[in-house]
Amino acid sequence: MNVEKTAGHFDLTDKVILVTGGSRGLGFAMCRAFADAGATVVISSRKQEGCEQAAQRIAQETGKACLPLACHVGDWEACDALIEAVYEKYNRIDVLVNNAGMSPRYESLGSVSRELWDKVIAVNLAGPFRLSAIVGEQMARAGGGSIINISSTAAVAPTTAELPYAAAKAGLNNLTAGLARTFAPAVRTNCIMPGPFLTDISQAWSDEVKQSIAALVPMGRAGEPEEIIGAALYLASDASRYTNGAVIKVDGGMAYGS
Repeated sequence: MNVEKTAGHFDLTDKVILVTGGSRGLGFAMCRAFADAGATVVISSRKQEGCEQAAQRIAQETGKACLPLACHVGDWEACDALIEAVYEKYNRIDVLVNNAGMSPRYESLGSVSRELWDKVIAVNLAGPFRLSAIVGEQMARAGGGSIINISSTAAVAPTTAELPYAAAKAGLNNLTAGLARTFAPAVRTNCIMPGPFLTDISQAWSDEVKQSIAALVPMGRAGEPEEIIGAALYLASDASRYTNGAVIKVDGGMAYGS
């Protein structure tokens, strides 16, 4: 086997990759991996300061400069402005990663306000739709590209503590299938469906939650952010050139039944 040739399938040199929610957690891990693989990475999240800090850290660790651009993806005008800024700078987007998400806590289903519901749907589903619709059309005209949606196992195994979020992520899975048909054959659209990961959110987990995760996941633990990298590099690179409409589980082997 030609190892050098095989590794080349995952080379992202000269690709422009936009990652929403890229300043921390799984988003940051993917941004760092993309930069390390040679990509020009645009880090976007709601706060400019967070984007700049993430870009600085990645530059120090990989030697690759990133472009930090703040965007609240729940705001369609902000999404359009983000796309315009990236195209003004680089004239293209080769890979779009819809990673930004939110799952506010609530006391009961009855306490979920319309404002909370709309906010969760806006960030987790409406924003990815808008970004994918505009960028996907641009990619198709340019002859190719890859859209990667970051979903959640909540989409197929929802709990009572995250129903608005779960509904939005189920919609994102469905959106992935639709976009895969809409923009093919030039553009591939796929989805990564993570299980529990040790990101910033996990710092608030109680011992009971941690124990339940250990019991639920066959590997006996939650994932480390770096363990999302393999799937992300695969879908961003030419290694996945015949993968379209896929939902890839990265969840330690969790099982889902009816």
